[in-house]
Amino acid sequence: MASQSNYQHGSPSRTGVLLINLGTPDAPTAQALRPYLKEFLSNRRVIEVPRLIWWPILHGFILPFRPKESAGKYAKIWMPEGSPLKVHTERQTRLLREALQSRFNNPPVVEYAMNIGKPSVATVMANMQAQGCDRILVIPLFPQYAASSTAAAMDNVFDVLGTMRNQPAIRTVKHYHDHPGYIAALAQNVRDYWATQGQPDKLIISFHGTPRASLDKGDPYHCYCQKTGRLLAEALALQTEQYAVCFQSRFGKAQWLTPYTAVTLEELGQAQTRRVDIICPGFVSDCLETLEEIAIEAKHTFIQAGGKEFHYIPCLNERHDWIEALADIASANLQGWLDQEVSAEAAQQTKKRALALGAQQ
Repeated sequence: MASQSNYQHGSPSRTGVLLINLGTPDAPTAQALRPYLKEFLSNRRVIEVPRLIWWPILHGFILPFRPKESAGKYAKIWMPEGSPLKVHTERQTRLLREALQSRFNNPPVVEYAMNIGKPSVATVMANMQAQGCDRILVIPLFPQYAASSTAAAMDNVFDVLGTMRNQPAIRTVKHYHDHPGYIAALAQNVRDYWATQGQPDKLIISFHGTPRASLDKGDPYHCYCQKTGRLLAEALALQTEQYAVCFQSRFGKAQWLTPYTAVTLEELGQAQTRRVDIICPGFVSDCLETLEEIAIEAKHTFIQAGGKEFHYIPCLNERHDWIEALADIASANLQGWLDQEVSAEAAQQTKKRALALGAQQ
């Protein structure tokens, strides 16, 4: 068990909010992608294939070749400030911090970490403890719970707790796939886009896929995605034939959740569909899976198949209504905690009493 700084009697007590996103490589290069992909694809929550089978595939076929291919894709969407996922997550963290500061007299510390890569969960949690946080609310930035995303992030948190002698209290948010504020922000995002670009013949609501076996084993992700899609369609007053819920990012030869986004777009293109719009509610920040896989690759699939017009609707990113919804989620789960914070003055009184009873400095 790792050592921590000596406990200080009378230390101020603070509450923290930790946002966790998936992660991103440090640069759009094969050298940066190799350790990132190795860490990601070594996670037992992400790849449930037995190690005896998976290890030769990962080290013999994927890691020698995939980093260069992935680096080329990242290079297409890299921002001047860095990876889009990291840039948007940093901005969301700052805006959530400001939103909570406007709501509470004693606002929480708000930080973010990446489940894969930097800043690591371990580093950020240690930093939050150094700021006096002895209560931390963890919000994975995955609206629809899945074992491969949300549970993987929580595994990381609890692994870090396992190294701590003086653990903070922890609360977690499992999902918010049907939260009214989240759904309202998604719907308004679409309306705002259509107000300037017009409406499509069909709206594709695309989520990141998972292996079909995960559903069969009891993962609720598929159901949560379907509910998000239905609630979004209802908020937009769409008829059944005007939208479709699909799943992207299939990997390997096993069956994944269907219908596949790429196959659906190909069929719509072959049917000479005039225009499709696509939105990805499972991602709250634009990233490789939205900016490259959907906005570039999926568009190519649709147009090549005979489709006429393709529009990608950006993620929620820094929209004010989304930040307010995230602040609502945080506020609801912080109830009672901010009232327990110990002021500096009260902390000094506690310290004096402790010293009087013989405690060490």
